[in-house]
Amino acid sequence: MRITIDDWTVMVTGEPLRLTPRFDFRDFRVRIAEYSNVEERGAFLLDTFGSGPWLWDTPDELRFDREDQELVGAEFQVAGEAADPEDSARLSVTPTVHPGGLRADEARDFHLEVTTELCRAPEDAVLTCLRDLDVLDEPLEARIGIAPDVALLVQDGAVAGWSLTDPVRYVTTGFAAPDPAPPAPSTRVLFTTCMDLITTPWLDAVRRREPAAVSGLRELDHRLRDQREDRNRADALLAFIGELVEDYGSR
Repeated sequence: MRITIDDWTVMVTGEPLRLTPRFDFRDFRVRIAEYSNVEERGAFLLDTFGSGPWLWDTPDELRFDREDQELVGAEFQVAGEAADPEDSARLSVTPTVHPGGLRADEARDFHLEVTTELCRAPEDAVLTCLRDLDVLDEPLEARIGIAPDVALLVQDGAVAGWSLTDPVRYVTTGFAAPDPAPPAPSTRVLFTTCMDLITTPWLDAVRRREPAAVSGLRELDHRLRDQREDRNRADALLAFIGELVEDYGSR
């Protein structure tokens, strides 16, 4: 099948990326690429084509090899405010994910607008970012698994969003690889609490320094620092939560 992005098209191929996703929790974005620092990322952008940053514009990124025009990397920004639970419940689990790569029809740049709506599955088993809530009014045409646990959502032949399954597994900081060990059950609970903080009015209340909200933030910070197992993921969550405590949690 062919998929439209902006005014540009790609063909779905048989081979998805084998790269492990990295959910940079501090920057709230998901990276699927081989680069491991800012310098390597800059070189990667120069050596590839597709949707990418330009001056003040920071769209989502799909990057393609200049030679064979195959997908070689992606970077998605997670929407910062969650949709209402009633809307999230409308998101269909069908069709099932079909693994596949992407091949560009032509080697030129295009624009992939960031998504605006975040749907959280129960216990944050899946995070789904949608172009807008109108996507929920019609069935999806396909889910293309472009990398492990990462899928593009297709509706009416166009990209309508993307999803990350088991996001806590891929939590990390910056460009570091996530911990290969499975997440601890306690980390999953802490992850959902962190998501509650970031994607609900709780965060606005913290910024207004409302006592109950700040108290909840301090408690979350303490629980993360006191986590004895799964330290890599706990530290990745602390990279953002700790900054909030420094900025708004002082007594």
